Amino acid sequence: MIRNLAQGIRTFTSNVFLVDGDTTALVDAGANFDIVPKVREFTDDIDAVYLTHTHPDHVGNVDAIREAFDVQTWGYDAGNLAVDNRIEDGERIQIGDDVYQAIHTPGHKDDHLCFFSRGSGVCFAGDLIFANGGFGRTDLPEGDREVLIESIDRLREATGDDVTEIHTGHGPSIVTRPQDDIELAARAARVNR
Repeated sequence: MIRNLAQGIRTFTSNVFLVDGDTTALVDAGANFDIVPKVREFTDDIDAVYLTHTHPDHVGNVDAIREAFDVQTWGYDAGNLAVDNRIEDGERIQIGDDVYQAIHTPGHKDDHLCFFSRGSGVCFAGDLIFANGGFGRTDLPEGDREVLIESIDRLREATGDDVTEIHTGHGPSIVTRPQDDIELAARAARVNR
């Protein structure tokens, strides 16, 4: 089961997804709220924390999670203090009961990853794309619109018709025809660039 622990939180944070299963994991850590009791509502143990990228709103709660659950984090940039272990582009990782492929998708931030499971059809897209054709900001340090467009195209190619739901870094998850939202984001990102 995938739960967004940041749902209803009224502070600047990313979504935080708790995924139960063989490897109970968090995807992103969020920021500016007490995540530990939210996790403990559902589990006493976390096996891993996977980070889509290291913007403060996605990693602000990392230290509290590490301390409370004695767990390590995984992300693309092992030089960042929030990342204990590096995930390579194309590497396969276990989240819940499914195997996901890590897809390096810079443009919003250089260390951005998406995680996609062909078996379940689930994609964690971080801040690459959002519902209704939204896409990640490129006006922050390391942002690059052309690179972001290439990353959206790469995600579209990697997921194809196999994607059934997309869990985004902000806002609602996409559970109806997510291919349409990827296509809309690809088109919208090309406007006024």
